Amino acid sequence: MSENSTLPVLCLLGPTAAGKTDKAIELLDHYPLEIISVDSAQVYRQMNIGTAKPDAETLRRAPHALIDLVDPWEQYSVAKFLEDADAEIRRIHSLNKIPLLAGGTMLYFRSLWHGLSNLPSSDPIVRERLVQYAELHGQQGLYKRLQEVDPESADRIHSNDPQRVMRALEVFDISGATLSSLQNQRSQPQHYHFYNIGLFPQDRKQLHARIAGRFTLMLNEGFEEEVQALKALPQMHADLPSMRCVGYRQMWQYLADECDKPTMTDRAVAATRQLAKRQITWLRGMENCHMLDPFTESVMLEDEGLVRWIATGLEQLASMK
Repeated sequence: MSENSTLPVLCLLGPTAAGKTDKAIELLDHYPLEIISVDSAQVYRQMNIGTAKPDAETLRRAPHALIDLVDPWEQYSVAKFLEDADAEIRRIHSLNKIPLLAGGTMLYFRSLWHGLSNLPSSDPIVRERLVQYAELHGQQGLYKRLQEVDPESADRIHSNDPQRVMRALEVFDISGATLSSLQNQRSQPQHYHFYNIGLFPQDRKQLHARIAGRFTLMLNEGFEEEVQALKALPQMHADLPSMRCVGYRQMWQYLADECDKPTMTDRAVAATRQLAKRQITWLRGMENCHMLDPFTESVMLEDEGLVRWIATGLEQLASMK
């Protein structure tokens, strides 16, 4: 444990379909832990099948905090995640247990570790002006403007990602500073001592097969009916953040007669593979992370470093009573 009297937080992260839930429960069966979900899709109520949310029996055996927090037409921000996660971490520490944050939303993990950028809130007037600019000049025209005012952000943001391009330009127009410069001015994160375990599949073909198989299982479990029910709600529309989640976007397009079912399935599986690729790329650049292959290795139950870290953390929590 750090000499700065920091408190223990265990993190388990990895790409979609890598088996994070099973590995988290494996840890839970051996150590005094409680699970906190780090998943930007599982925060939404009524979105169960397509988010691979743990079923009722799993949640009874291993409760997950930070799922089913908001309705799918509501917003949930990174700042709100940090607030909610901090409250759960403190609650779990008060029970003399160690929080286990498990999931694949890398932005949430990064913000927890390094703090949140001090970015201005959205301004509807500025946003409407940018929408009008996009209507006049197109998405590529909007992206070209971002390249001119904030080339560093433009290098990180894909030209066909209108939400992030729009947000970067909005930040610039409101503050006069670039998104990239403000992101380097992060608020101080809480003083936690993190032990990070990364699930890093070496066999991409096996991961891709799991992704395809899981989507087929979702279809068999009623994913189409789940999205149909969401689509029927008066508050719902295709541009909501919840409906931009992989799988949901493609199913919505199918239900709107924009593609046939095989095309929807191919697009959903391809989008999920792309998500996994981004998550793996992010993991590859991590430091201070204990990597293991989820398809060939256990979750370090006998690892001396992890056992010692947990024991020290529990001792520290007990000493603070």
